[in-house]
Amino acid sequence: MSNQNGKMKQLAKLVMILMLGASMSACAGLIGHTASWEEEVQLHDGRKIIVKVKDNLGGYPAIESREHSTIDETITFKLPDENREIEWKMGYRDDLLEPNSLNLIRFDVVNGVPYIATYPAGCIAYNKWGRPNPPQVLFKYEGEQWKRIALADLPLELFNTNANVIVGRPASSLLKSFYTVEGVDAANHDIYAPEFRTILREAVPVNQLCPEWVYFEGSWVTPSVIESEKRYRQLIQ
Repeated sequence: MSNQNGKMKQLAKLVMILMLGASMSACAGLIGHTASWEEEVQLHDGRKIIVKVKDNLGGYPAIESREHSTIDETITFKLPDENREIEWKMGYRDDLLEPNSLNLIRFDVVNGVPYIATYPAGCIAYNKWGRPNPPQVLFKYEGEQWKRIALADLPLELFNTNANVIVGRPASSLLKSFYTVEGVDAANHDIYAPEFRTILREAVPVNQLCPEWVYFEGSWVTPSVIESEKRYRQLIQ
């Protein structure tokens, strides 16, 4: 009997090792992989286009996270009535000093010119982009590249229009390969913050904005931290 129990224990250990290995392999398989899907986008004039979204995925941002982080995202738009595609690409890394980490709210075309509206994905990104208020960043496609524009340069037709792409959802939570206009609206149904769902024309109250942070010796901190550090260094000199 003891010999049989020993064999059963060894078999149980082997099963556990195989299960653990399979689990680790599954997780590792996601890291560095991509997620892609298509969305049907309705423009302000009622026309519809198809956009292709491709995300490069990284690991879990925290132990308790259920969704993988996005390393970068590429969105390809096929312009209406044209056999031409344009791209929007954005990376998501807080450790980079240059502005990055924008989430798309809306893509549209006015008089043949493409425009996009975005919002900074987090407070570090918000400070990198110069703390705009309304807290959104706008672009116009000109000279074969996206150029940032001021609020006053956005066509009037686009003010107060709502998101027409899926906003801010982790790629690994999107389980369909194609989303209709109605599917996009459904995915955005629970977005309540106006700066995440609508192109705003008016500034929002200052107390609703991210605190001011600056980059100091490898970290993003508040100005008060820098002043405290300067006073401390003066004291110990």
